[in-house]
Amino acid sequence: MPYILNTDEVDERERAEFVHEALGSTMVPIELHWPGHHRSVDARGIITDLGDLTVCSGRTTALRVERTPALARDSTEPSIFINVQRSGSSIVVQHDQEAVLQPGELVMYDSTSPYTLLNDMGMSGYFFRIPHSALGIPHDMIRTACAVVLRPGHPVTSLAHDYLSRLAADPALTTAVNADFIGHPSIELIRAVITIHLRADEFAAEPLAATLQLRILEYARKHLHDPDLSVEQIAAAHHISVRHLYKVLARSEISLSDWIRTRRLEACRHALAATPAAVTIGAIARRHGFSDMSSFSRAFRAEYGISPGEWRRR
Repeated sequence: MPYILNTDEVDERERAEFVHEALGSTMVPIELHWPGHHRSVDARGIITDLGDLTVCSGRTTALRVERTPALARDSTEPSIFINVQRSGSSIVVQHDQEAVLQPGELVMYDSTSPYTLLNDMGMSGYFFRIPHSALGIPHDMIRTACAVVLRPGHPVTSLAHDYLSRLAADPALTTAVNADFIGHPSIELIRAVITIHLRADEFAAEPLAATLQLRILEYARKHLHDPDLSVEQIAAAHHISVRHLYKVLARSEISLSDWIRTRRLEACRHALAATPAAVTIGAIARRHGFSDMSSFSRAFRAEYGISPGEWRRR
């Protein structure tokens, strides 16, 4: 379901905090700087998840948006953002680079480093978030393409601008049955724009294969809570065979079952130390993907040398 952002429904004195929390939970934590009095705080928008692609169409009266150094180090999933300029002009600053964006142009910035967005008429436009793991481009290449206008005038960039603008502007597209299917080809188009900008022809030919192991493990990490998570599910999500999945992981001597079990146990160990005693050990185990208490207890003792109950008491 789309998230509707509308400050008209909030008391004037609470609007700034409302927008801050709403964007932090749906897009990425940021700091917004508003003009003058709290009455000037205004924001409208629609935010929709389409698989790995998050689409935001909106406007605010904020004149400056910042992802501060402290926020850039938070636990938010590393992601890139594509900003599609609708009208007027805006500025994106990141990595000592500055892009002045005009209508019809695209720019990218990265959540893992500080950035600043500026618009003296208020921030507005179409914004698209893609996790690094879904984009499939190495971080050093992402850094190079940040805060640079992405090949203005190139036919693929023009196509991407028109397509993304329509996708964000038409709620019927993002709320239709099976709209999640739009996410993957949209990310492919954005990847093409970035790799064309970088002239990374050799990488553009096989970006998915080059990052397949990363995307497999990131998918598994995001679904650790699912007790039914299986190698068949993970392979199907990446449109590969189970045999090929095992082959990819074997290059780094990774056992998928061991990798999943270890990270589930790590999550349980942290939760046992931080969760009130009223929450049972069984509830914690189930929350992190273990469906059988006896097998969880055996695995926990084998990994850490003590039982879950002993660890919690310590």
